Amino acid sequence: MKIHFFQHVPFEGLGILEPLFKKPGNSLTGTKFFEDHKLPFVEICDLLVIMGGPMGVHDEVQYPWLNKEKKFIEQALQKGKKVIGVCLGAQLLADVLGAKVYKNQDKEIGWLDINKTIEAEPLELLKDFRQTEKVFHWHGDTFDLPTGATNLFQSAGCLNQAFLYNNQALGLQFHLELAETNIQALIENCGHELQETGQFIAPKSELIKPELMDRSHLLAHNLIKRFTNI
Repeated sequence: MKIHFFQHVPFEGLGILEPLFKKPGNSLTGTKFFEDHKLPFVEICDLLVIMGGPMGVHDEVQYPWLNKEKKFIEQALQKGKKVIGVCLGAQLLADVLGAKVYKNQDKEIGWLDINKTIEAEPLELLKDFRQTEKVFHWHGDTFDLPTGATNLFQSAGCLNQAFLYNNQALGLQFHLELAETNIQALIENCGHELQETGQFIAPKSELIKPELMDRSHLLAHNLIKRFTNI
């Protein structure tokens, strides 16, 4: 499989997904928007993976490359490529699919429960997920469900936590891919958000939880394998 990823900031990369994508038989390329870059032709990939970042989908004035990125995502979908979006990546995917993206009522930062929706229960894609899973969050924006998409998970603070569109596009508002070093990098670069008040913002001391990371990594590998047949 030919895999291409979009990375928006140095501290939000592929995490534990990188070794999976680099397994023999695959090719892995990437566009890092924080460096000098030139977007490839969409034919470069069978799978497009869009990672997170602190910017918003409507911040085109500050980050003019967002317009070209959205166009690339649109072309990938039109040409039948599989697309995975994580956090900002999910918001970009929702935006391209015509859904509204906006500030959530509450920020979610830390290990919080997501609950599988009724629509998601019969899906083979999610057979490894329990009804309730505790996963890592770091986001302030949310999205409406794109027309034709299936809502997969909800949380107490966010109605739409993940969606599946046409068995082709998968948007995840939460993070399954983060190792301890990745969470530390988020703390170093976005730690000021931990000073904010909010019912779903955890203290810094509760962000590193190895036992929960192990579970998340297992779910991430199984989910990606089922979605992509890697």
